[in-house]
Amino acid sequence: MIATLSITQDLFLGGKIQVLQPVQGYRAAIDPVLLAAATCFKGKGHVLDVGAGVGVASLCLVSRKTECLVCGIELQQDLVRLAEKNITINGYEGRVNIISGDLLDPPSALKDKQFDAVMTNPPYYEADKTRASPDVQKAMAHVESVDLKKWLAFCIQSLKPKGILTLIHRAERMDEILSYLYPKMGDLSVFPLWPSAGKSARRIIIRGRKGVKSGLTFCQGLILHDAQGQFTPEAQDILRSGRPLVY
Repeated sequence: MIATLSITQDLFLGGKIQVLQPVQGYRAAIDPVLLAAATCFKGKGHVLDVGAGVGVASLCLVSRKTECLVCGIELQQDLVRLAEKNITINGYEGRVNIISGDLLDPPSALKDKQFDAVMTNPPYYEADKTRASPDVQKAMAHVESVDLKKWLAFCIQSLKPKGILTLIHRAERMDEILSYLYPKMGDLSVFPLWPSAGKSARRIIIRGRKGVKSGLTFCQGLILHDAQGQFTPEAQDILRSGRPLVY
């Protein structure tokens, strides 16, 4: 229950979005903001947020794309309840809906439903290759309870033909991710997130379209921090001002 959780209220997009999230466990930082900034689609758009957490990516997206509708699925019921509160706090009732459910056995509201776009920030670590946090919520957010191949298969299944999938993940798993996306996804692009100039990318954003045959583009990427450790102006425009990540 939410009453048993210690909660903070945090600001995103320069204060445009207010978010309640647990003190302990997984806490949203810049990854869902970057994910929302990279998510694109034509027209008004109906978007699925897979692993929605407390709704940060969903809320950032609807604040930028003023006519889109977002449905999220999240396994942890405590986070779903917080997401519902966050939707109300930010005034996005009717435009964002976060559903409690397991993507291996989707709720009836999502079965056989297809979206114009899917965005996702899956857990980064394989269960047999890392030591999970003793905090259950943090462990579930960072360590796979669902195999990444199955996670991405659900995302692809949930897309309309030519729909766009956008995901953020660790750079070292790029080859694995691309192998799961081929051959059902094409027009693929890899966008590195460089911690600072001259340092290797730790995270990447991958985007592709369902049922399209064109190949892979490796993009220039975004440098997040300057020599003083502050966000670069380009990163600030995305993280504070809500500018889309264009590539």
